[in-house]
Amino acid sequence: MAETEQQSGSTPEDEAHEVTDSVTFMVPKKEISMVPDMSKWKRSQAYADYMGFVLTLNEGVKGKNLTCEYKVSETVEKLLDLLETLDRWINETPPADQPSRFGNRAYRTWFAKLDQEAEALVAAVLPADRCAAAPEIAVYLKESVGNATRIDYGTGHEAAFAAFLCCLCKVGALRVDDQLAIVFKVFNRYLAVMRKLQKTYRMEPAGSQGVWGLDDFQFLPFIWGSSQFVDHPTLEPRHFIDERVVNEHHQDFMFLECIKFINEMKTGPFAEHSNQLWNISAVPSWSKVNQGLVRMYKAECMEKFPVIQHFKFGSLLSIQPGKP
Repeated sequence: MAETEQQSGSTPEDEAHEVTDSVTFMVPKKEISMVPDMSKWKRSQAYADYMGFVLTLNEGVKGKNLTCEYKVSETVEKLLDLLETLDRWINETPPADQPSRFGNRAYRTWFAKLDQEAEALVAAVLPADRCAAAPEIAVYLKESVGNATRIDYGTGHEAAFAAFLCCLCKVGALRVDDQLAIVFKVFNRYLAVMRKLQKTYRMEPAGSQGVWGLDDFQFLPFIWGSSQFVDHPTLEPRHFIDERVVNEHHQDFMFLECIKFINEMKTGPFAEHSNQLWNISAVPSWSKVNQGLVRMYKAECMEKFPVIQHFKFGSLLSIQPGKP
């Protein structure tokens, strides 16, 4: 399924030079303001490129461990430095004393720093001849860490980070041979920083469906993480609810790292606090899990107005209809 759908999105590097040589960069803005606008989103070049990007990475990590060997480019190193900076700012911005348990207002201080520095951080990652793209790409970075008004975080913010990475591919800063490093190094480090934010500032889950959602905060690591397991000789979907298996293998598999975080954050029987994941553990094969999660991601995240109303469109991820 993923293989056939993958073709609908562009291969980011194919477009890199076409995009940068012919397009005037612009600061992305919202275009989806009412439910009927969702049809514009599903027909857009942005949707084709975004889903193409997610599915290309899904294919790229199939059957591979987090600890396998892969190329780490200079751009990947710079992205890790950027995420290290965000992490350090959390240490420098301790939670404030306040009566309410959730949504610590110190998060707003942390976010204000990112808001101020985002363009410079992104410019430092881009090749010198692509710096004009920094204001456009920086918007996705700022959108990817949660909402400063509500002090919440959810799959829409996660999608903004994937869009940020997709834009870096489209301007040629990240290349096709960076695929494994994009997921295993950069996205994995991003997840660690987001988990630290969620814990430190007690962020609310954005638009959470509670027990009926897949996870309070993330979705993509479950897709890519299930792809890592495809054709694994011993570990089957039923094993991820076994805490011993999780503790033994979480450093190799993104999916298990997510389960470990859930186990740390939630109490009570797994079947009660994470019902959807419990149901997934009964699916017979990882390839079926992976296909099902791609379908669920489209239905529950990409095709839901409350998520997509916040998505921003510019020259790199365009609201214009996709090329036939």
